[in-house]
Parts: sequence; structure tokens; C-alpha cells
Amino acid sequence: MEIKLEQDGTLPSKPDVVFSKNAKLQEYEQRYKRIFEDSIDGLILWDYQYRIVDVNFTAEKLFGLPKEKLIGRLFYEPFSKLEKQTLEIKKHLKQVIEKGYYTSIIIFEMISGKNRHIEISSKLDIMADLNFTALKDITEKMDMQEQLRKSETLKVIGELAAGIAHEIRNPMTALKGFIQLLEGSIKQEHSMYYEVITSELERIDTIINEFLLLAKPQEIRFQEKNLNQIMRETLDILHAQAVLHNVQFSTGFDEKLSPIFCEPNQLKKVFINLIKNAIEVMPDGGKITVTIEAFENKQALISIQDEGIGISKEKLQRLGEAFFTTKERGTGLGLMVSYKIIEEHKGSIRIESEVGKGTTFFITLPLH
Repeated sequence: MEIKLEQDGTLPSKPDVVFSKNAKLQEYEQRYKRIFEDSIDGLILWDYQYRIVDVNFTAEKLFGLPKEKLIGRLFYEPFSKLEKQTLEIKKHLKQVIEKGYYTSIIIFEMISGKNRHIEISSKLDIMADLNFTALKDITEKMDMQEQLRKSETLKVIGELAAGIAHEIRNPMTALKGFIQLLEGSIKQEHSMYYEVITSELERIDTIINEFLLLAKPQEIRFQEKNLNQIMRETLDILHAQAVLHNVQFSTGFDEKLSPIFCEPNQLKKVFINLIKNAIEVMPDGGKITVTIEAFENKQALISIQDEGIGISKEKLQRLGEAFFTTKERGTGLGLMVSYKIIEEHKGSIRIESEVGKGTTFFITLPLH
């Protein structure tokens, strides 16, 4: 360390050296305090009694509690909104104590009720008798990875779909033609079989059309349209089916919403698919809530919420995959086609569901 002489050439006194060291220490302390407070990740300092000693602003925001209400609490208490979360945190702490350093991912329920994927990294003895934990929100990263995976799946299935669809359609055309020729000669007691055959052939035809939609990019002519009007027309189409199933529609549309650039019939196909599914999951009737509002970054947010039985987390992760369906006679292609259409419109689909409470589909689309 370089020691500067006084102006008269004498060595500085001990109090001056101590004061200089203290000033430096205070400067470093302030610098590290700013880094701690300004970090985009939630940061927590905790002791060996598992009590929180300090948190930064991001951690306060994550827990929805001010620093004064977090300091002194047991580490896992702010996570205790859900019992499963508390167990996950206790497992994490056990691993940290055993290994000195540990990283895990938990699904954290925010104050808003939305779930976020949080990466938790902890290290022992970052300072004397103090341990350190960083909370990093990786929800967007995981969503992007999932969208990429689904996009790759769509691409592969699309390449297979065209050939399969055409191979099935050719013999199907012949079958339908011969069945129609036989219609007049079918005895009355066998008419029921004819109706079943015709109905099933129509179902196969619908599946083929869904395959063809996945097969290759369709020629889409985008137009400037009113999104509220497209949804109103969709609800009019499904009104009779809703009445038949004792289902009511509740709507909330932002009438000041800017127009969107879209292919209206394609969007109707998506809305019909999602709302029909919502009707079908409520055999005893109920309410479907449809809202459209302006969202951040010049986007429209459409939500379609049902009061059905909900979907488990395991099944929710697989929704949108080919041939995976929660319906007895479904193919899973309808939702896959919906993902493709929304993707072509530069939008996204997100699903939230809780068993026993229903499901909500969120669709974002860019406004024109």
C-alpha cells in the first residue's frame, strides 16, 4: 500500500490512516449496497437460524411485502402461500446446508394469482454467518423454450400431414360416392347404420382438413378488421349451441381498441374451437367469460374463461401437442391448428387452469 507523506515530509498520524481506511470501507460498502439493491434478481441474506437478515427491492416486489415485514421472518415463510411451495423451499434449504451451494426451480404463485417460474440459487457463508440466495424469474425464458419446442413439432407434423391427408382423402372420396349410390337401396331397418357411416365419414373429412391446415402455409390475405366484431360474430354462430347446453356468455370489450391486421375467418376458426371446447367441458351449464382489451406494447389481449372441471398441470403442459386431447372423441389437432393460426398472426396463446375451478385461454395479437 502506498503511504503519502504530509506536506512537511512527515508520516501521516495513525488516526489519519484509520480515517482513510474507514472512508474506503464506507465507499466499498455503499457501492456493494447499491449493487445489492439495484439487482434485477431478488436477493436475500439469511442467517443459520434460517431468518431473513436483508432483502433487496426486487425481492420485496416478488413477495409483495416491504422489507420491514420480511426481515426477521423464517426464510420459507414468504413462500408459504401454497403448501407445496413451502415443501420445495425446505428441500432446497436442506440441499444448501448439505452441499454449500444449490440451485433449483419452483413455480411461485404471485400476489396477482399468476404463476411464475423462479430459479433459486443459494450459497452458504457469503459473509461471516450470513448466507445468500438469488431469485431469478425465468418464466419468459421457459415460455420461449416451450414455444420453440411446439413450433418445431408443428413443422415436423406439417411435413408429414400433406402426404397422409391426400392418401386418406383419395379412398375417402370413393367411399363417400359409393355410400351415396347405396342410399336409395338401403332398407328402413338398416338406415341407422347408414347415418352412422355418413357421420363418421364426415368426421374423418374434418380431421383431414385439419391435417391439411397443418401441412403447409396457407395463402392468407390479411385485412384491417375490428377484433370485437370478429368475436361478436363468433359468439352469434355459437349462440344456439350455448343455449342447448345451458351456457351463458358474459362479455367485456374495449370499444376504443385499435383495429388489427388479420385473416378474419382464420381467427374465427380459433375462437370457435376454443369456445366450443369451453361449452363442452361444462355439461351441466355455466358461464363463459370473453374479454378483449388493449395490452402492453400495442397488443390486444383476448381471454376466454370457462367454469369447467379444469386441467391438471401434467395435462396442461401437453395441450397443443398433436393427438393429445382431454376429450373422449377429440384428436388434439384443433388446438394445434389454433396455435399455428395465432403464430401466423404474430401472436401467442397462454393457458391457465386449476382443477375444479376452470380454464382460461389468453391470446395476444398485435394491433395495427
